[in-house]
Amino acid sequence: MAQVEATTERIIAAGPEDVFDALADYSGTRRTLLPEQFSEYEVREGGDGEGTLVHWKLQATSKRVRDCLLEVSEPRDGELVEKDRNSTMVTTWTVTPSGEGASRVVVTTTWNGAGGIGGFFEKAFAPKGLARIYDAELAKLAAHFGS
Repeated sequence: MAQVEATTERIIAAGPEDVFDALADYSGTRRTLLPEQFSEYEVREGGDGEGTLVHWKLQATSKRVRDCLLEVSEPRDGELVEKDRNSTMVTTWTVTPSGEGASRVVVTTTWNGAGGIGGFFEKAFAPKGLARIYDAELAKLAAHFGS
């Protein structure tokens, strides 16, 4: 079982604190940023960053739907980590300054992939599909800030 990783990033025309606050606002803003691949969104505990427990279903492909129950932590400034209780999936959002009034947002998701031939195809194709999903979410985040 090999670890699979998907990463994407975008520059957002807003300060790092504002961008981080929008991403960490699971009770409000975050729900509005999710593309169509996400469904059944529900905040079960908290709702603002550290200590939040949020549920959603992620339809990565027409045949693959993940039922996610995510524990949110903030291990470092500008870092939001979502650990899925139902799988090995971990998504890390990192927000850093990128010039005056702008932020760089990097999204990295890792999980333990399948073994054998299925694992080969998962490692080859899943990261690109997941990166497209997060690209759409980052585009909505940019639009939220008018960029």
